Amino acid sequence: MNGAELLVQCLENEGVNMIFGIPGEENLVFLEALRSSSIRLVLTRHEQAAGFMAATYGRLTGKPGVCLATLGPGATNFVTAVAYALLGGIPVVFITGQKPIKKSKQGRFQILDVVRMMAPLTKFTKQIVNAGNIPPLIRDIFRVAMDEKPGPVHIELPEDIAAEEVDKVPFACHSLLRPLAAPTSISKAAAKIREARFPLLLLGAAAKRPHICAAARELVEATGIYFFTTQMGKGVIDEHSPRCLGTAALSDHDYIHCAIDHADVIINVGYDVVEKPPFFMNQGKMEVIHVNFSPADIDEVYFPQYEVIGDISHSLDALRMNLIESEQTDNDYFHRIHLEINTHVFQDQGHDSFPNTPQRIVSDIRKTVADSSIVSLDNGMYKIWFARNFKATSPHSLLLDNALASMGAGFPAAIAAKLVHPEKQVIAVCGDGGFMMNSQEMETAIRLDLHLVIIILRDDGYGMIKWKQTGMEFPNFGLDFGNPDFIQYAESYGAKGYRITENGTLTTLLSQCLNSPGVHLIEVPVDYSENEKVLLRELQNKTCLL
Repeated sequence: MNGAELLVQCLENEGVNMIFGIPGEENLVFLEALRSSSIRLVLTRHEQAAGFMAATYGRLTGKPGVCLATLGPGATNFVTAVAYALLGGIPVVFITGQKPIKKSKQGRFQILDVVRMMAPLTKFTKQIVNAGNIPPLIRDIFRVAMDEKPGPVHIELPEDIAAEEVDKVPFACHSLLRPLAAPTSISKAAAKIREARFPLLLLGAAAKRPHICAAARELVEATGIYFFTTQMGKGVIDEHSPRCLGTAALSDHDYIHCAIDHADVIINVGYDVVEKPPFFMNQGKMEVIHVNFSPADIDEVYFPQYEVIGDISHSLDALRMNLIESEQTDNDYFHRIHLEINTHVFQDQGHDSFPNTPQRIVSDIRKTVADSSIVSLDNGMYKIWFARNFKATSPHSLLLDNALASMGAGFPAAIAAKLVHPEKQVIAVCGDGGFMMNSQEMETAIRLDLHLVIIILRDDGYGMIKWKQTGMEFPNFGLDFGNPDFIQYAESYGAKGYRITENGTLTTLLSQCLNSPGVHLIEVPVDYSENEKVLLRELQNKTCLL
């Protein structure tokens, strides 16, 4: 066989069943090897979208997603998606092509040092210079991609190495058991929690691993401790739980921060400083226990006094066993804050005005979609409202990125989510700015015969930045734009397009789309004046019932 055929066999050996991307001429030998394999090629319309799709595959399955591009501009188009995977802790294998390295045929046409370009953005990057090295290399990069903290890896396959004859076989795969936390660190953390009068549990992005979710739920049930989440930790435990205080969508001044300010110990499970801080630590105000696979990265707002380092699910189980006989903590205040949050965040869901308020849009989507559905968010002002007001029932039921927070990711992520979970309802929620950054993937969704719904929140501008601009008392400048007719745009691809023109019709229309095959696009005008009313004035004037 040749090097490309061996590479494909190695990918099959790792369980790869899908590759996202756009081949170029440098990938043609690899493409031919792929044609007769068991791996499905998902051809996209932009390499960045392919990277977002592969990352979503990795996020949902826990196994590395794989994507493919050519050299030069194909590889550079990957860069945002690589950074997305790096900060988000998502396992992805990026494969790029290259001109022959043993004999140049075209000088330096399109040639960049892609390996050097990828070095600061990946956990590992390497050009393959010998086809015989492919089996150990692939086994190694899959291990590196999945090792904590998961992330992106990159390999470059030159044309001549792809065509090189080789007589090798894939390396056998085996799983690894992660190191366990030291018993002493468990004992110290448990003692600190027992001493606390007002302990709180925080669940971050890394807590979304399947075994960790179960261990976290059992800890809450056994001890009665109240919990809250970061944006990327939503759904670790069903947020309908009576012990859930919601999500720290803002870093300060929200209702949840009343509880945080009252806490004397906060157990941070799976929190990573690449996430927007859920609260600001102050010297002497509270003590923080860092429970994670790796030691904390210390900065000005995160400097935990205690650390439990090792397999998180084992650490949570060990803490539960140490705490199960301890005295009940004083939860009366947290119970009152829980009621306050339910009243002001989850029950006060906006007005019957038009255009719709973001709270009303979140409420209408939440009451319409199934608990098992996947709602994929792009990045914009609405992400804060979904993080605050949308109760996630399970991990990844609300897909959002609060690490790189790149616009343009939400719709490609929804496509990948539907490919991974064809049995689930999938809804992409995008702003008009973010949607247009990868809207060409409408053709991909149609060609793949997917059933999904795209909701475009239209405000004809970059709403999040406008909110920040207003908050800094700058005049409105440089952030407004025009839009196409989204209904005609959707129909030009073969999708169905709809426009909300009055309040109270989103639930009916969304339900209709969820029960009708095909790709559906719903344009929803949104009124972001609630940003100032609620997120600024109301929260600044709230009382914390102290």
